[in-house]
Amino acid sequence: MLKLAPRARGRRDQRPPTSQPHVLIVVQNLPVPLDRRVWLECQALRDAGYAVSVICPKGPGDPSFDVIDEVRIHKYRPAPQVDGAKGFLLEFVYSWLRTAWLSFGIWRDRPFEVIQACNPPDTYWALAWLWRRQGVSFVFDQHDLNPELYLSRFGEPKTSNGKLQYWGLRWLEKMTYRTADRVISTNESYRSVAIRRGRRWPEDVVVVRSGPDTRRMRPLPSHQATQPGRPKSLVYLGIMGPQDGVDIVLEVMHELVHHRGRTDVRATLMGFGDCFEQLRRRASELELDDVVTFTGRADLAMIADHLSSADIGLCPDLKSPLNDVSTMNKTMEYMAYALPSVAFDLTETRVSGGETVLYVASGDLQAYTDEVERLLDDDELRRRLGRAARKRVVELLDWRTQVPGYVGVFDGLTGGADPRSAPVVELVDDTDLFEGPPDHRDRTYVELDTSRALEPDALERSTA
Repeated sequence: MLKLAPRARGRRDQRPPTSQPHVLIVVQNLPVPLDRRVWLECQALRDAGYAVSVICPKGPGDPSFDVIDEVRIHKYRPAPQVDGAKGFLLEFVYSWLRTAWLSFGIWRDRPFEVIQACNPPDTYWALAWLWRRQGVSFVFDQHDLNPELYLSRFGEPKTSNGKLQYWGLRWLEKMTYRTADRVISTNESYRSVAIRRGRRWPEDVVVVRSGPDTRRMRPLPSHQATQPGRPKSLVYLGIMGPQDGVDIVLEVMHELVHHRGRTDVRATLMGFGDCFEQLRRRASELELDDVVTFTGRADLAMIADHLSSADIGLCPDLKSPLNDVSTMNKTMEYMAYALPSVAFDLTETRVSGGETVLYVASGDLQAYTDEVERLLDDDELRRRLGRAARKRVVELLDWRTQVPGYVGVFDGLTGGADPRSAPVVELVDDTDLFEGPPDHRDRTYVELDTSRALEPDALERSTA
């Protein structure tokens, strides 16, 4: 008989009431605000009247402490790079200790009512367990299924060492589910895992999808896009790990340029990860250095520049135990910039993209390249899919639709923030952003209107 984890109870009766509850968000795998989901969560809590602190690793050139838009960000130097399982263990232990140390300092400055931990890894349940005696609640914001990540990278474990590692990941996940007062899942597939494998009560698991803020993620006028005869641009945006399939982008470019003889196409790869240097070497081996650009880490300004001038977004994630049930942020961010895209046929990618994405069977490189070439040669198809993609992401997938459910998790644990302390935030549609300089660099957006569903002249990326 299936046993459910005991329902965690909020402990706000042990804390003195405050008009502005304090939430501590812990992230290990990305700095903030580079982690766009976490940054949107921080802004949502701040706008709802919460005080927000973040602990995360430093990015290049980052200070140890910063305050951005009233969010207090505490950063530590990342763990030394060591290859193999020992490297992962060192990173987990080092990051946990640095995070724990910083959490005590934050508590001394101002006690917090809730810790939100974003995985990977699934180790911060132990930190939340330590803070329980102070009446602190624990929210688990599950970004990845780590056992499925292991299976996607290494397959079913056959050696004793592999079985031990996989068992360890399952145990850490189990302890995280068991310790959490509430679980936030990024989609229904993850939620079903939390209920079935994590044995959580359904009412304690809330779906908060990752979605772009389409008020800010929207095309900007591109001078490059209006240059007559310019090459068409393919773009990839995201992490470059073994499970992300970015090498397929290079294989597609090799097929287009060296086998099909196309001279009118270029590719830009934005992001970083374990495979970054390996991918750069592979691009050289395939003689693609002249037509493929690697940007490294991409901030919001770089993303806006490249996605505004690109013609096609690429989603090369192969079907795997992890990818099939994961929501790909890049798919929705392409949609926000009115980009048509090509993807392998994955369950949750279809949930995001609907009929606005071209899908092919996982691993069929020829079919993938055929669909890319089809979009390259059909201007009207690109415009039609781009218009439909922008319309879908605005109406169904925008982050604003997720904010009430997300903030509601914390209201339920703390009793809610004092609404008098929260700034007044009005939701606006695309038409409200036509006037003034809404972009953070004083650039005017392309005039997108959901009622017009994007006029063709807004998508003249390739033809003057």
